[in-house]
Amino acid sequence: MMAMQTGESIFTPYTEFIRTRRTRMTEGLRSMVRETVLTPKDFIYPLFVVPGKGVRKAVKSMPGVFNLSVDEAVKECREVYKLGIPAVILFGIPRHKDEVGSEAWDADGVVQEAVRKIKKALPQLVVITDVCMCEYTSHGHCGIVRGEEIVNDPTLELLAREALSHAEAGADMVAPSDMMDGRVAVIRATLDDHGFTNLPIMSYAAKYSSGYYGPFRDAADSAPAFGDRRSHQMDPANSDEAIREVAIDIEEGADIVMVKPAGPYLDIIRRVKDEFGMPTAAYQVSGEYAMIKAGAANGWIDHDRVMMESLVGIKRAGADMMLTYFAKEAAKLLK
Repeated sequence: MMAMQTGESIFTPYTEFIRTRRTRMTEGLRSMVRETVLTPKDFIYPLFVVPGKGVRKAVKSMPGVFNLSVDEAVKECREVYKLGIPAVILFGIPRHKDEVGSEAWDADGVVQEAVRKIKKALPQLVVITDVCMCEYTSHGHCGIVRGEEIVNDPTLELLAREALSHAEAGADMVAPSDMMDGRVAVIRATLDDHGFTNLPIMSYAAKYSSGYYGPFRDAADSAPAFGDRRSHQMDPANSDEAIREVAIDIEEGADIVMVKPAGPYLDIIRRVKDEFGMPTAAYQVSGEYAMIKAGAANGWIDHDRVMMESLVGIKRAGADMMLTYFAKEAAKLLK
């Protein structure tokens, strides 16, 4: 056998390879064959609204995120709208908390006031409201507590009252996030009975009991005073159960279904989209955001590249819309 000369290829030159690299050689070519394309219209920007005026308090565990008084939230929404982001979702931190979270449905509550002011300033911006009790209750749980049990059915009436108060304030959509059984049906019936038949519901349909929510609970002051939320939020090990949960919410009247968190549950997003073909949202939650921010701050990752890659991954998995704290930063890059 003849010795191979230095630099000589062991392969015979061959021109019949399938050369998939040809369309990757320049950005122009890559853009022409790109399958998943992000735009600012894919994003929903979460806002934390607090009492007061001129309040812009940084959330320590979420760099770039703030607790905002209503006047500051309106300013933030003006920027959001200019960036081409179509929607915001509001979370409220009340003046006072009690056992039943009564400020959740107060017509003069902070979310209700924010809805009115934002819609007056920016009628075309879609204003969604989170419907849950955890930000409003003194115990930090998502419903009425008896002993150490979060009880389901008595909580439904309170959720419906909260959703109705948001609708009456002018919200474009309500988004129940509590994971109580039957809440979509009760909210739908309540809205319909009060003339809000055309108001859509975006249901947190497959919301997992996740360790990724920590920074959110810091921002919303909603950590449970005892126990946890595993009795009503989903077990991270379960996939088929998510399909059952989504099916139930669709049957009860949900117009958009959501998977939360997004990044660790891309398989669930894909299954939901394939199974139902419904408008599907995914929430890139506070822990996902905080980890990217922390990694970039330490010089371990390229912030913008990882941010955009994470968002592309969520959309590629099947999400039609993404709730993300990166909305403004990503929209600026996309522009």
